[in-house]
Amino acid sequence: MTGAAHELRIDAVRRVFAGAGGAPLVALDGVSLHCPTGSFTALIGPSGCGKSTLLRLLAGLDQPDGGHLRIGGESPLALQRSGRLGIAFQDAALLPWRSVVDNVRLPFDITGTPPDPDRIAALVDLVGLRGFERALPSQLSGGMRQRVAIARALVTQPDVLLLDEPFGALDQLLRRNMNLELQRIWGERPTTTVLVTHGIDEALFLSDRVVVMQGRPGRIAEVIDVPFERPRPLSLFGSNAFRDLEDRVAAVLYQHDAARADEAADGA
Repeated sequence: MTGAAHELRIDAVRRVFAGAGGAPLVALDGVSLHCPTGSFTALIGPSGCGKSTLLRLLAGLDQPDGGHLRIGGESPLALQRSGRLGIAFQDAALLPWRSVVDNVRLPFDITGTPPDPDRIAALVDLVGLRGFERALPSQLSGGMRQRVAIARALVTQPDVLLLDEPFGALDQLLRRNMNLELQRIWGERPTTTVLVTHGIDEALFLSDRVVVMQGRPGRIAEVIDVPFERPRPLSLFGSNAFRDLEDRVAAVLYQHDAARADEAADGA
């Protein structure tokens, strides 16, 4: 993919909520980021730093109090309404009475567009669920349910894919396997993707670059490029180069966590 058709541009975004006693709580302040078309960007940072708030803004589920967000020159809400934006959360949020195929078809039903049976079948196959087309969510494992959620997010061939800790509830072994699966799925059709995660290893394994955020208010502390070629094998997790980059991301995270702790102690 080339050009600016599906690039993300976040310019000086600010989001403020009402805190305890009505005092303003600044969740994001002056956040600017450019994600090129077809790139995979990971957002990482401490709890409360505004990662998920930023993703909700990109999804058109919330609006900023200042600044602008544009996807290929359009608003996130415009893409959401036209089915060109795919979203998967930590909770797969499958409808329990719908089969795998019917859950994957859901975005077509919501947007009122005719479903594409061939595309649905191809995605079910792509996420490794052939043979489970008529299974209900209760008959699937946690990892299988997340695969359904990812297939559902991709079924309308979205311009942008947003992932909010999609594997956060899985155990470490299954999470690693799902990282490998997501890399394979994404490699079939590189979609402009933003992933929110708490896992440094997950961020480095999947993304082209890691955006390290600091909290209160949420800001970007540093953007770190990931140099590893694709496809990335599971053995990469144990390499010295991978561990060195993990240490670099961790140093940025802990530096800002320590600074915030010092500020809190000074104000006590």
